[in-house]
Amino acid sequence: MVQDNRKKVRQVLIITLILNLVVLLLKAIVGIITGSLSLQADALHSVTDSANNILGLVTNQLSSPIPDRDHPYGHQKFEAIGALGIAAFLGIACFEIITGALNRIIFGGDPVKIGGNELWLLIIVLGINIFVAFYERNVGYKIGSKILIADATHTMSDVWITISVLFGLIGVWQSERLNLPQLQYLDILLAFPVAFLVLKSGWQVLTSNLPWLVDQVAIAPELIHKIVTEVPGVINCHDIASRGLLGRQIFIEMHLIVDTEDVKIAHDITEEIERKLEEKFAPVRILIHIEPPEYKSPKISYG
Repeated sequence: MVQDNRKKVRQVLIITLILNLVVLLLKAIVGIITGSLSLQADALHSVTDSANNILGLVTNQLSSPIPDRDHPYGHQKFEAIGALGIAAFLGIACFEIITGALNRIIFGGDPVKIGGNELWLLIIVLGINIFVAFYERNVGYKIGSKILIADATHTMSDVWITISVLFGLIGVWQSERLNLPQLQYLDILLAFPVAFLVLKSGWQVLTSNLPWLVDQVAIAPELIHKIVTEVPGVINCHDIASRGLLGRQIFIEMHLIVDTEDVKIAHDITEEIERKLEEKFAPVRILIHIEPPEYKSPKISYG
């Protein structure tokens, strides 16, 4: 039985949305006051955090796992679509960071002015980001929510961005004391590894959700074949297909050759097969087509 965890997901998304708005406000204020390009870019990245939460709330409302007449397989792919939206936001943030840094190198700009108070505000922002990332990730893995796991990955990229920006601004802060104006470039140069981290996070979100959307095989057919043929009364099984995500929802189809023509005995065999597969891959929905003992097929799966 697939559990509907949308209420818990919605609660987590609302909490993180509020915290992300606080982070966005603090970064924007400090970025404007100091004139830090990297911090303004980081604030822009935080806009995507809030947008992701709103996107997650919308897709969460649509992604019920409970089948209905129009969606007999449930609505869970809406959640994967939401996760892909997060990947798109990450790509946009990466582009903004790189173009902002290149513009600063080519065209220059006013020197960054920062003090201890601003640095302490950024440390508070960093603490909020870390809390949000671990909170979302822990709840996401606990209830099997792809949208929360994807959003936590995004927020963790924001953590690394804030750490990089913080180190750069500490260098800028020290530039006046040490009379090293070259340290002003730290604000720009650190933007490039930050962009790489954002791009990496987006790629991880993309690759973890595409297999679900394109119905990539979820379980090796050889493994299903081995489990099924160990059940007494089974001669062979073939045309095995599976899709979905392990731990989230799996769909399995197969043709089964049984050593009986009695419908009741054949039914009992399929019940035992479903029990074993449910025990191994739950939650799973299984469709079995029964064939008589004399039927032969060399195909385990398709292709």
